[in-house]
Amino acid sequence: MTMRESIAAARISGPERMPDGAAVFQFRFGADDPIFAGHFPTHPLLPGIFQLEMIRTAVEWVLTCRLGVREVSKAKFQRPIYPAETVRMELKWSEVGDTIRARASFSVGGQRAGETTMKLWRSELKNGSSESC
Repeated sequence: MTMRESIAAARISGPERMPDGAAVFQFRFGADDPIFAGHFPTHPLLPGIFQLEMIRTAVEWVLTCRLGVREVSKAKFQRPIYPAETVRMELKWSEVGDTIRARASFSVGGQRAGETTMKLWRSELKNGSSESC
């Protein structure tokens, strides 16, 4: 299973649009998800790279196009995320030219779990054309 497939399978809701323009998603990674096998065998937790990929994937779902990561300017992991916990991600984004600035905050049971800011760009398809989004 790829990281993207694992994230899609873990999505339990979203995007739910908020009055301030944010989109809220909820995810739950099952204890049997292969991502926990090596991270860490006796004390499994969600790898930080998954939080980064969850943001990119969620923005792709909202804008309905493929995006690449240009820069991660902030990645703060405040609390481990364990198997079977429900993760709430609040996502905000803005666009300037071909750059999308995305900010996300993660929480579990009302407790802050992390926050990230990154820049994304509209990636090209293998045939050289760009998807419109």
